[in-house]
Amino acid sequence: MNLLAKLSHFVHARFIWLLMASYVIAAFFPGVGLSVRSMSWGTVSLPMFLLGLLLFNAGMGVDLSALKALRHSPLSLVYGLLANLLIPIAYIGIVMLTMQFWHNPDEVQNILVGLALVASMPIAGSSTAWSQNANGNLALSLGLVLCSTFLSPLTTPIALHSVGLMTTGDYSEDLHELAGAATGWFLLISVIVPSLLGIACRQMLEPQRIAASKGALKLGNSAILLFLNYSNASVSLPQAIANPDLDFLAVTLAITLLLCVVAFFAGWLISRVRKSDRSDQTALMFGLGMNNNGTGLVLASMALADHPQVLLPIIFYNLVQHLVAGTVDYLMCRRSDELETELVDSGATHSADTASGVFRLQTQLWNSK
Repeated sequence: MNLLAKLSHFVHARFIWLLMASYVIAAFFPGVGLSVRSMSWGTVSLPMFLLGLLLFNAGMGVDLSALKALRHSPLSLVYGLLANLLIPIAYIGIVMLTMQFWHNPDEVQNILVGLALVASMPIAGSSTAWSQNANGNLALSLGLVLCSTFLSPLTTPIALHSVGLMTTGDYSEDLHELAGAATGWFLLISVIVPSLLGIACRQMLEPQRIAASKGALKLGNSAILLFLNYSNASVSLPQAIANPDLDFLAVTLAITLLLCVVAFFAGWLISRVRKSDRSDQTALMFGLGMNNNGTGLVLASMALADHPQVLLPIIFYNLVQHLVAGTVDYLMCRRSDELETELVDSGATHSADTASGVFRLQTQLWNSK
């Protein structure tokens, strides 16, 4: 178990590089990823099964007792959930208006549909790990993940229908169709049920066994997530490499990166408006900035196979959200370290000034004698 913990830490520390490597392998060696997508057991495909296993493991990591703290301040949770739904939709509307004069309208539609799938997904479970590492409010972070996941059969259709009104032609029809009952069942079977099963299993296990399996669960989550990203990226990246459209790739990357930055900024802004403490600010920033794109990729690759370029915004967002999260984590940790150093230095200076003052007072008393 110690070896698994070390290996899990090694993978977690280098996850962004492993994610980029999975995309490179998908671009040049897509065969395995494409063959995996065709494997199924009745109506359950292998990607759906892996997604369910990923969310089961995530449920195993949820400590419900940590949610008790939310009873005292539920408004941050409510504002976070509303912002997670509304801000991406508003951003997509702005993109639609500003891209009206783009030279290729079909590319714009692909970007909008891809962003719709990003915006409609629940908050990523990995946001809790980033938040905890940066000393964020664990209760708020877990609450955002769980509530957005359990509300996804309601919020996902709202987001898809909203963006469907901004798109045209076949793309609009696909989004409205995707927002139907089939997606609700997909989310129920592949997202909610596995998450609930994982939470239930955690409640039945002893704390010692949970602690012992923590490294294995984290390692399994990373492996499944990397494989799912490789498999789904195998659909669109080979085509993007074979026939590179540099301006489309550049504008897609820029738009997804800006969406991620806006989402992180929204978490910071909400905390500032509410005058929340730094731990709430951290949880809101990581919660709003990180989405469950594994689910989005599986759903898009199944329902929008005739539009493979739709996957590119999701793939890019999955990459940039970890880059932005790493940047925010570095800046917040550095700020915390600098603040701690300043406090220590000010304490030392105060002690030195106090000692100097006492020495001068003693000297004056001695001279007066």
